[in-house]
Amino acid sequence: MPAGRAPPASPSYGETLPHAITDAAVADAAITDAAADLAAPAASASVLAGSTELRSAEELRDILGTPHPIVIDKVHDRLTEQDRALLARSPFCALSTADADGNCDVSPRGDAPGFTQILDAGTIALPDRPGNRRGDSLHNILANPHVGLLYLIPGAREVFRINGRARILTDAPFFDAMTVKGKRPALAVVVEIDEIYLHCPQSLNRSGIWAPETWESAAHPTG
Repeated sequence: MPAGRAPPASPSYGETLPHAITDAAVADAAITDAAADLAAPAASASVLAGSTELRSAEELRDILGTPHPIVIDKVHDRLTEQDRALLARSPFCALSTADADGNCDVSPRGDAPGFTQILDAGTIALPDRPGNRRGDSLHNILANPHVGLLYLIPGAREVFRINGRARILTDAPFFDAMTVKGKRPALAVVVEIDEIYLHCPQSLNRSGIWAPETWESAAHPTG
């Protein structure tokens, strides 16, 4: 988030957001965290023996080198015409969230191309479609509004990133535009944009993600 930028004001739509995670969700999270805390030290001791850990930003910069000014300068916080065109073509994004303690989650979001609604140059909205009812991302947003989004377009080289602060709405006029097969979403995630970045395609090129000849058969055993 840019320095000195204040948290977003209450939604202009007049909606009231829920302010607490359910007791059951809190209990489940506590059990999961406790189990992870117990298991992690033993695993680390066995698999990280003899390793060397990076411990400073200075050491990291020595290894990576200095980024080209073009890479730095292309970060922006308002949607351009190119950005809008990319969102209109994208049927998929990964939504990254974290709770108040920094425990992270990444959730896939997908719909027809253009499913992300552009409310203005600095605000977007994603419909929340019915799923497994866990609501991991939504619980995290209630505790910590900072989110990251990574958009992909099938067959294209673009990797489009948005960072910002999210809120959850239960209704707004733009929900009508998110109606699919007669079903209006019950929730939407609205993101006030802090950073926009068009990432280089090297990871897509290396992975061969859009090259069918590199794919393993769907029937291949997974173990």
